[in-house]
This record gives sequence, structure tokens and C-alpha cells, in this order.
Amino acid sequence: MAAGDSVYMVGLDLGQRRDYTALAVVERIEEVTGEFDWARYETRLEKRYDVRHLERPPLGTPYTDVAQRVKEVTMSERLRGRCKLVVDATGVGAPVVDLLRASQLGCGIVPVTITSGDKESQNGSQWRVPKRDLVVGLQVLLEQGRLRIAGGLPEGALLMDELRQMRIKMMPSGHERFEAWREGAHDDLVLAVALACWWGKRQRTLWGMERLI
Repeated sequence: MAAGDSVYMVGLDLGQRRDYTALAVVERIEEVTGEFDWARYETRLEKRYDVRHLERPPLGTPYTDVAQRVKEVTMSERLRGRCKLVVDATGVGAPVVDLLRASQLGCGIVPVTITSGDKESQNGSQWRVPKRDLVVGLQVLLEQGRLRIAGGLPEGALLMDELRQMRIKMMPSGHERFEAWREGAHDDLVLAVALACWWGKRQRTLWGMERLI
């Protein structure tokens, strides 16, 4: 049984000259488990994440075109006023975030700098999140059966292939780094979906009303 309206997260991993940009739309659905949490005095809900849309523009697509495409998605009939854009602000991401803000997307923007550290942090609207948290969080959802990929998505097989390619590499500093073990492999779709799911897991439900800000 569904609990309330769905919430949509749009994940955007920004590519550079040799890396693809990837866009993902994830629907978060809450289902009642049938149990009541007396400590919190609320019905326990289980969150499920359904990947509804994936796309990867051609290499070299101008960021202005990317911003326009993102606007088409966030302003679509299904998503308008019901989504958040979670965007990779690492490297070239910061100026593109400004471009996205100026594009009047009709939704809030959550900029995330992806790090190799071991703890996430927040400074105003800016977030710093370890890549390990994003990738492992996605893998756990998949193993628990709480991440589903809509049938018929051409990039769905690519997403699964990217997940299978992810490996942990220990750095001299002692930090873990997630990267594709096969040379030339990409992780853009993984990161786009992971960003969306990461934000979806951070949102809280209060008496059945979703906090959207």
C-alpha cells in the first residue's frame, strides 16, 4: 500500500571532454510495513527507489544544451513542482550549477561535491559526499531489492554494467577510492542514480507529509 504521493529526484552527473554527462530520474515510493513504531509514534515505512528515466547525451554536448534538457525534464507534466535536482558540483560543476540556477528549472537544486574522504558535510546549500557513500548506498539498495530499473530503458543495461565494474582501490593516504576496474569504463550513470537516491534517503517523512524544502 502506497503512503502518500511519490517524490522524484533528478540526478545529474556532469561530464567533461572525455566523460559523459548522465541524467537520471528516480521515483521514491513509500510503502507501509504494517508495523507501528511506538518510540517514534508513527507507522513504519519502507522506501523503494524506481529508476524511471536514464539518458546520456553525446560526448561534447555543450552545458547550455544540458541545462535546457534538464529543464525539459524537470518541467515535464509528471515532475513539475514534485522534484529536486541533485547535481555533481565537482570540478567544472560549480559554474554549471550557476547556469542551471539561471535556467529557472522550476525545482530546487542540491549541489554535491563528490570527494574521496570518509565523511559527508554541509555548508549552506552545498554538500560534500564521499564517492564511497554514494556507490555503496546504491549497491545496498540493489541487494535489498529496493532499487528497481524500469523495463525498456535503453541505458538500463549500461547502468548495471557500470555497477558491476565498480571496485575499491586503496590509496596511499589510506582512503578508499571507487573506480571502474576496466580501462575506459564509465561510471556516469551510476553516479547520476546514486546522487538521486542519496538525496531521497535523506528526506524525512512527518505525519505523512513530505518535507520538500
